[in-house]
Amino acid sequence: MKKTLIALLICAMTLTSVFALTGCGGGSSEEPADAGETITFMAPDWAIPSDEQLDAFTEETGINVEVSEVGWDDIREKLATAESAGETVADVVEVDWSWVGEFKAAGWLEPIELADADDFLTLDTFTVDGEVLAVPYSNDYRIAYYNKDQFEKAGVTEAPKTYDEVLDAARKIKAAGIADYPIAMPLNAEEKASTGLMWTAFQMNGKVWNEDGTFDKDSVMDALNYYKTAIDEELVAPEDKTSSGMEAYMRICSGTASFLVGPTSFVSKTQNEEESQVVGQVEAILAPGKTNVAEQTMALPEALGVTASSEHKDAAKKFIEWYTSADMQKELYGTLGSLPTRNSVLTALVDDGTIAHAGALADQAAMIQSPFPGGVPAYYAELSSAMYNAVNKMALGQEDADQAYDEMNTALEGLLAE
Repeated sequence: MKKTLIALLICAMTLTSVFALTGCGGGSSEEPADAGETITFMAPDWAIPSDEQLDAFTEETGINVEVSEVGWDDIREKLATAESAGETVADVVEVDWSWVGEFKAAGWLEPIELADADDFLTLDTFTVDGEVLAVPYSNDYRIAYYNKDQFEKAGVTEAPKTYDEVLDAARKIKAAGIADYPIAMPLNAEEKASTGLMWTAFQMNGKVWNEDGTFDKDSVMDALNYYKTAIDEELVAPEDKTSSGMEAYMRICSGTASFLVGPTSFVSKTQNEEESQVVGQVEAILAPGKTNVAEQTMALPEALGVTASSEHKDAAKKFIEWYTSADMQKELYGTLGSLPTRNSVLTALVDDGTIAHAGALADQAAMIQSPFPGGVPAYYAELSSAMYNAVNKMALGQEDADQAYDEMNTALEGLLAE
């Protein structure tokens, strides 16, 4: 009798446990293995979803998200310090395109597998040695803008297709007194000057570096000579040599510049009455090349990655999958202004008019390629510094194009030797 009672008690306890796990209906309602986990997300203010969006993610997955809003400039340093000490600064972190090579070499990021990788326009930028190290969430590639009204007043009735045509049009605009410095060009000793030189060479010739990491001299010299001509003929403003790159870009909005190759954000900036004095005059067009419009353009996107030290890698990857999904990219364009990195989403928003005054935005996106044959190198920061300092010296009249190239090339050779 006593054994029978014990057996019945064990059965009752077992059934209670089963019901607690599966529910009384007999069907399974098991939660995902990572439900109930809490992950940390470190990013700048422009990448933080709303509380409502984060709550929806938690409701859908059971994963809680703690947000750490950190200035963009500080993220790289915080991540490097933590990972070097074997600590976790966050599970999901902002990854700038320029940090990828360094992070790969240091082993600070966990590789990510994507089922729909082909839909991401800038994924190559975050791919090194065949491994995807971060997933792009905010697109930013280089496209051209021209003030159609100012061009037409100078007798130029067609948008420029080559950099030589840009120079010719700028000369006519300057001679007609329409704009004293028609070309907006970042020339200060900062990152935007080095990337500007990169995309100019890339748009002209489809290459900046050779497969072995050395400069393609002919291509880089083409870009430097274009810069030097614009500087010597005073087609760029004196303040472009010392002001920030963004201030140089903004001259297209003030009407003091007639032409710019710059960020995609200026599709909206040029049409925003709070930011632009030339609303309705500026059009986004395909970037120029050497003999026709460029066949490729460079992107400078932002991405999200999973830290190698994270103890919640699966949950972190699920968050990135959600954040970069097609539905969320549509939402985040509306709430954060993040230009979609999925081709399907970008095309849809252009086609339905959600992205207004798009011009060549979608067509230019189809030409995105990485100028780095082997991915962004680990020494990129040092190389960029050498490039923008050389460009600035040329802008200030301290070096000619050949000397600027020699300075950059000497720095690159030293970095390759290391």
